[in-house]
Amino acid sequence: MFGFLNLHKPAGMTSHDCIGKVRRLLSMKKVGHGGTLDPSATGVLPIALGRATRLLTYLPSDKVYRAVIRLGMTTTTDDLAGDVIETTEAGHITQAMLESALTHFQGPLQQIPPAYSAIQVDGKRLYDLARQGKPVPVKPRSVEVYDLKLLDWRPMGEWPEAEVEIACGAGTYIRSIARDLGVMLQVGGTLAQLSRTRSGGFSLVDSLTFAALETQLEQQQFRPIPPDVGLQILPTLTLTADLAQRFVWGQKLPIETHSGYLQVHHETEGFLGIGKYEDGHLKAKVVSAGATPTRNASNAEGTEG
Repeated sequence: MFGFLNLHKPAGMTSHDCIGKVRRLLSMKKVGHGGTLDPSATGVLPIALGRATRLLTYLPSDKVYRAVIRLGMTTTTDDLAGDVIETTEAGHITQAMLESALTHFQGPLQQIPPAYSAIQVDGKRLYDLARQGKPVPVKPRSVEVYDLKLLDWRPMGEWPEAEVEIACGAGTYIRSIARDLGVMLQVGGTLAQLSRTRSGGFSLVDSLTFAALETQLEQQQFRPIPPDVGLQILPTLTLTADLAQRFVWGQKLPIETHSGYLQVHHETEGFLGIGKYEDGHLKAKVVSAGATPTRNASNAEGTEG
């Protein structure tokens, strides 16, 4: 099995838990994901099957989230999974004040990740250190928020809540945005709910829940998303049979084409792998499982079922 699965991650499972369940359902060992989601979060978790795990790094890195930020509350984990540190009256916060503050969280940002996160410091995960009562200072990281929209403002109740949509680059922590927004408004803030609606080029509307996946498997209808569909952000280069065979052998091809990474196809057999054009040559970076160099050029095969 070779390709991608657009999984709709449920709340209460870690991304690692999801990988384990997919391995069991599909009876395969080589499975990987394209971007961790917190256990309480839901939404798109791109999963690579078989040798497609080598293609994860070439998927689009941009992500889109839908988040509910609760104002007037600060927690240890910057979301509702942690212990409440402090609560503050936030009834005076208006929509105008909120919208003004949100403008400071667009564009390039220096962001401090949550104390409870999977980032490693000296070989140890921050969440492990935090659980041991040994939180360590974390240096700010450069991230980018491309767009931030206020979808709904709910000022009623003990803690006002803002629902936002955030389009951002890799490495952006939505929990940190919730925390820092609360600091800017001087009332504290925490993430109350999070759903990832787009990741790795895959959308929530097209994702599969575990229940849907199990049904498709029982009915023998499940088919992985083909690699070229997942990698459609990359330009496509189609090779003749002779050049395709040389590509899967790892030979440099003196071809004039797009600079940078490309998905490479056989003229009749389909996806061969990922190549990179540099210094006047096309070089193979990843060759698909079916594109074996043991076949002669006329029978070169570029895909695996």
